[in-house]
Amino acid sequence: MIRDARVLRAGFVPREVEHRDAEVNHLSSVLEPITNGEPADTAIVTGPSGVGKTCVSKFVTERLREEVLDVEATYVNCWRNYSRFRTLYQILDDIGATIDIHRQSTPHDELIDRLQQHDGPRTVIILDEVDQLEDPRLIYDLHSMEQFSVICIANKEEELFSRVDDRLVSRLRSSEHVRMDKYHNKQLYDILSARTKWGLESSVITDEQLYQIADAAAGDACLAIGMLRSAASTADRENREAITNDILLDAAEDARAQIKQKSLDSLTPHQRVVYDIVRDHGPLGPSEIHDHYTQAVDDPRTKRTVRTYLSKMAQYNLLEAKGTSRDREYSLVDSTAASPIS
Repeated sequence: MIRDARVLRAGFVPREVEHRDAEVNHLSSVLEPITNGEPADTAIVTGPSGVGKTCVSKFVTERLREEVLDVEATYVNCWRNYSRFRTLYQILDDIGATIDIHRQSTPHDELIDRLQQHDGPRTVIILDEVDQLEDPRLIYDLHSMEQFSVICIANKEEELFSRVDDRLVSRLRSSEHVRMDKYHNKQLYDILSARTKWGLESSVITDEQLYQIADAAAGDACLAIGMLRSAASTADRENREAITNDILLDAAEDARAQIKQKSLDSLTPHQRVVYDIVRDHGPLGPSEIHDHYTQAVDDPRTKRTVRTYLSKMAQYNLLEAKGTSRDREYSLVDSTAASPIS
């Protein structure tokens, strides 16, 4: 049943990106100076989860590397590499400059110096989930190095700007902004149809079923592809000739559970403490959450930072926010309220 499993994976970058021509062209124009050996502006790519921000950024940088010989690209997930050291180390490791760096003893300034001294090919750095950086000043450091061009990916600009000083805010506001909206059902259908064409044998899933997946995913391409992948995997494992509606129903629940677990596993230690507080004591307002949080950790972050944590977890459907900004309360998401496949 499965012809090419790669196209069903979440991180797969297709040869053509569906329904993002304007965004691809915009980001390509931002990076175009690199083709002439000149530095490119920093780009900020924003939008809700599952709208293709990472896919478009990787797609554009890969096309750039096909056009220009002396260009490299590195990708850093700042949710996993949230500390200044981890991010710097990941970038240096990708450009082959970590051979004598010791994870435990090398000062941060030495990592910055090494990046500044880098004289290899011009490099595009994709900082995914950039608003997760514990020290956003790193963006300013990279922004000032002409040998690097930076693509910052975040859900919301305001959450990124709220955590940086005025100097960096000014730089970021003058950067190129590529904004993406949620997909419509027909657009999600087209994405699923393309993945089905290349990844599955013919006639194993109907157009009606693909529309059902698109409707249940509610604009989230990651979730939609996850549902398709889970359904295909189950049908293949059970030696079915086609994906049945029963398999599709179970696949929707399985895909949501997998995405939720992946998001939970990605939380930083401080974010996990905040999540557990809401899980154990919610619904709670931000001030109450912060009070519990300060009692639970030795080096608590500010109220503003905790509010950012809460907003981030709400964007990834780990927490639900109800009420206005003045009386807002957070609780765990009710998984039974998700759009079902019908």
